[in-house]
Parts: sequence; structure tokens; C-alpha cells
Amino acid sequence: MRIFFNLFLSRTTKHMKRVMSIQDISCLGKCSLTTALPIISAMGVETAIVPTAVLSTHTQFNDFTFRDLTDDMIPIREHWKREGFIFDAIYTGYLGSEKQIEIVSDYFDTFKKENNYIIVDPAMADNGKLYTGFTPDFARSMAKLCQKADIILPNISEACFLLGREYPGEEANIRQVKELLLALAQLGAKKVVITGVTFENNKFGFVGYDTESKEFFDYYTEKIDTTSHGTGDVFASTFTGALMNDFTVYESLKIAADYTCASIRNTYNDPDAVNYGVNFESEIPYLLKRIGK
Repeated sequence: MRIFFNLFLSRTTKHMKRVMSIQDISCLGKCSLTTALPIISAMGVETAIVPTAVLSTHTQFNDFTFRDLTDDMIPIREHWKREGFIFDAIYTGYLGSEKQIEIVSDYFDTFKKENNYIIVDPAMADNGKLYTGFTPDFARSMAKLCQKADIILPNISEACFLLGREYPGEEANIRQVKELLLALAQLGAKKVVITGVTFENNKFGFVGYDTESKEFFDYYTEKIDTTSHGTGDVFASTFTGALMNDFTVYESLKIAADYTCASIRNTYNDPDAVNYGVNFESEIPYLLKRIGK
């Protein structure tokens, strides 16, 4: 009986990690909070959200509705501050304006602790172009936000805009990517990771740099010949969830890469798959098995 009680006590008193995710929510469409909330929650992590905007669908659709929630972000922060809420990680994705970046910077100052993580996915560009409505000034503001992060997760396009450099193409060579990483490290993050890189035939993955060990690291999965919306959000959300399950940064990145690849493969092989995102829902059992849940 005593053994059973001790086991029960250990299970019921285990600390559930809590992540704050700050980004927009599309009512229909597999991206941003619509992806982050189910993935991180499925991994056994409480997910608190700060929605920056509400869209009827994501921006791949025409004539979507959009409601800006910038004015709600500060009252949410102040309420959480008064309540004394503590977060094990703060994870940001798509932010819609320089004003929102400024507010998120204040969130970092308010809720940063010695032992929690700030993770920034500077979602603002792809294929060498900024998303519609963004400007070089926005990219410079995002670079300042990255200065406060522990881990940043740009793709090659976003890395170049953060640094004000010319875009070398998504198939940049390893030397160019390492140069970008070393320059990104000067912004201040402890670990910088460039996602969506391709160096070998049929290989797709990430390359990172650890500013403390001064070492580069990389990992590749199969490259599936299809274009998928929202895969960066799947990757960043899975990485955050794995990190909260006490995997190392490198292990968490590998889990995120493998799960994203599995989700893309599932979608590619599904004749009834939607064309506005990947089937990450169908691969959640694989993800949970991968992290030992």
C-alpha cells in the first residue's frame, strides 16, 4: 500500500510544463496557433496562448476576414503579471506588425526567468521574399527581438532579412549557411538554427550553431517532392514541445524534423488530403510514441 501511495503521489505531484505561445490564430487552416496548440498540448504540455489576430482562414485563401488583437495583448500581459503566472517557455511565431514585436519584447522582459526558454520563430519570409505587408524595417525590428531569445529558428530567407544580407537561394551551400549562422549568433541567442536547408540529393533538414560550445550541428530527413503550407509552424511547435519533455535542444530538433517529415509524407500519400496544410493530426500517435508517451 505504501509503495502504491508513493507511486500515486509522484505521478500526481509531477510538474506539468507550461508554454506561452504568441502568434495569430486562423479559424481554419493548419498554421500558427491552430497548429501550436494541438501539437504542444498532445505532448503533455499546458499551452497558454496570446492570439495576435483572428483570421477566418490563413492567408493562402482569398477574402479572409482579419481582426487585429494588438490592443488586447497588453491587458493580457498585465493580468498574467498580477496573477504571478510562470512559464517554462515563451514561443513566438508570426507577428503582424512592429507594434506587436515591441509588445512581445515587453512580454519577454516580464516573464523571462533564469531557467526558462525564449524561442523565436521569425516567421516573415520565404523564397527570398518578405511576406505581404512586411518591410525591411519590420525585419530589423525582428532582429532586435531575436537578441532576447535563447533559440531562434529562421529559414534561409528569414536569416538573410534579419542580417540585411543578399539572399543566396534556398539551396545555399554549407559554407554560406555557416556564415549566416555565425552572423546570427552575434544577435545574442545561445543557439541559432537555420531550417529548411538542402545540401544533398533528397535530403532536407537544419543546420545550427551553439554559441557556448562553438560547434555546428545538423540533421537531415528525406526530402519529399511537394510544397506544404505551415510546416515551419509544425517544426517549431514540435521542437518546443519536445524541449518541454526534457529532451536536449539537438534531440528536440531531430524529433521536430522527423515529425514534420512524417506529416508531409502522410499528406503526400493521402489522395484526400487538403491543400492548405499537412496532416500533422494523423501523425500525432507517431509523435507521442517518439517521445515515449
